[in-house]
Amino acid sequence: MERLEAALEKARESRRNAQQALAAGEAPKADTEAVAQSTLRPEAAALWHRLKTFKISGLAARKNRITTLSQTRGSGPYDLMRSRALRLMQENGWKTLAITSPNASCGKTTVTANLAFSLARQIDLKILVLDLDLRRPALHKVLSQRPADNFHDVLEGRIRAEDQLLRFGENLAFGLNHKAASKPSELLQSKRAVDKLNMLRDNYEPDLVLIDMPPMLASDDHVGFLPHVDCAMLVSAAESTTMNQLDVCEKELSELTNVLGVVLNKCRFNEADTDYNADYY
Repeated sequence: MERLEAALEKARESRRNAQQALAAGEAPKADTEAVAQSTLRPEAAALWHRLKTFKISGLAARKNRITTLSQTRGSGPYDLMRSRALRLMQENGWKTLAITSPNASCGKTTVTANLAFSLARQIDLKILVLDLDLRRPALHKVLSQRPADNFHDVLEGRIRAEDQLLRFGENLAFGLNHKAASKPSELLQSKRAVDKLNMLRDNYEPDLVLIDMPPMLASDDHVGFLPHVDCAMLVSAAESTTMNQLDVCEKELSELTNVLGVVLNKCRFNEADTDYNADYY
């Protein structure tokens, strides 16, 4: 209850202090506390600069529940999540965060996208976001993008990362898929996939890597891959995810990697009680 009250208070504060509307198709504007650019090797900076860019219209952002392109009333809960996650990861030296859920339709992909844009408003960070839900990729839909190639082709060595990744603004890049991989479990658990991801971290030098993972109870795709990430976040859905499912997934996560936290998504509030005019985050 205390965490929920803190989240609501943060949302109220963001609402009162918000000075700008949702940026239509523009890169996230930097938070005032972010004052320094990431320091990259010239080779890494050149790779970021050469990536193909994209924009998101205000209409597409609203339709797909992206609320963190700028600091508004809707960004408050995600900004709070960002600050806490960033603090814990920095304290522990973690740079790779997997985001998963017990089942489909918990909203993990929407959470991943909003967390990424919230992080990107801190201009001293470079963030790389990868869609590794290789059975039912959805991140491209949330971003209203259809990449020419799939990121799983990068993992398989068919194409180069610099030809597939898309950049939003100066410091946020995405690896997207528009169709499922032929053998997702085998690919995710292969040494080749791990080597490719390590190469991406070495070449692009991101401060944080966010990975949209498959639901844990839907397949075994995550079993061989999660030990290679620093930590994981579990997204649950109010009125849908059961406590037994949470217990099972949290226990398995703790055996595979570090558990950063559990997110309760799809909460519905009475505006009169909360002063927060949104029924989903």
